[in-house]
Amino acid sequence: MVILRTVIRAVIFITAIGAIVVILGTGYWAFASQRNEKTIAAISMGNDFATHSPQNLEEFLLGLYLQNKADIINIPISNDPSPVSFTVEMGENARMVAARLTELGFIKDAYVFRLFLQYNGMDSSLEAGDYELRRNMNMRQIAQALQKANFEEVVITIPEGWRAEQVAELLTKAQVMDGNYFLGVVRQGTGVEHPLLADRPVGASYEGYLFPDTYRLPIKAKPEDLLKRMLETMSAKIPPNVLELSKQQGHTFYEVLILASIVEREAVLPTERPTIASVYLNRIRQNMPLQADPTVQYAMGYQPSTGQWWKTPVTLEEYAAVNSPYNSYLFSGLPPGPIASPGVASINAVLQPETTDYLFFMACGEGGHVFATDFETHEVNVAKCQGVK
Repeated sequence: MVILRTVIRAVIFITAIGAIVVILGTGYWAFASQRNEKTIAAISMGNDFATHSPQNLEEFLLGLYLQNKADIINIPISNDPSPVSFTVEMGENARMVAARLTELGFIKDAYVFRLFLQYNGMDSSLEAGDYELRRNMNMRQIAQALQKANFEEVVITIPEGWRAEQVAELLTKAQVMDGNYFLGVVRQGTGVEHPLLADRPVGASYEGYLFPDTYRLPIKAKPEDLLKRMLETMSAKIPPNVLELSKQQGHTFYEVLILASIVEREAVLPTERPTIASVYLNRIRQNMPLQADPTVQYAMGYQPSTGQWWKTPVTLEEYAAVNSPYNSYLFSGLPPGPIASPGVASINAVLQPETTDYLFFMACGEGGHVFATDFETHEVNVAKCQGVK
């Protein structure tokens, strides 16, 4: 009896499974091959996009659900024909856009709209940019409109070795964004997340992370948009194991940026960057002050008499008079933060410096420097270079 009951239960189970398969198969066939044009148009983009036929059970079930919601998809939420500006921000996905469309009264159901996009393969093709929508548009019309942004952009090039204030002035001059607003975000140092910021001290600004490069930005870009692109570009161009290379030098990546920003301001000849980096690293290892002129220039700030951010030359008297933690003549160790935006060559120079015993260098000739391992030799170099006409 036990065996018989087991057999009967198995037969019933198999029969039920078979029936479900038949029902689903019949439904799938009916849905996929026997829909009329009106049914197809109700849940697809119609003539403007190829009508969609389900390729698997998941799409079949999704299509059935959307058919049940055809009125929500095809009937506008309002009769108001007034054009309304709508912006898809960079980084927004279909879920976020659908939620905002619902909040602003363009569609009735964010979930249905998102599934409609998914069914038609449009959920990953929403373009960031500005749009003109109307509340008398149905979901299909809105979905189609969101595929072609009124995308205006500007191109901006950030030079190597500039401090944040210079970048801000350029952004204002090029009409990319409000430079003062950008500078405020940079100094506040919040609102942007990226792995390269992991070892940045609490409260530190984004100075040093404003990676020099050429950027294409939407006409209404925000400071956070540019900062994110700067970090992404920096991450793509520096070594992928940058955190490990920094540790090998006995520093955090933030400290590497500080040194790289100084190298950026000191070096004129690209070939000398690794040598200059070695001098500063050697001085740090021997607890010597860096005595880097650019740090004093950074501390001195804007010079109204010349309209410049970097005073040059800086006199010996000024070295002693500028009371700032950035003055590397008065204070040993690294300055509190980067003094400018280092390029990839200066960052790599600090990560992989030349192996030397140099502790001094002196600008001499056409942008080059002479290097010395001891102060006596350095004095000789100074005398020679000052005599060069």
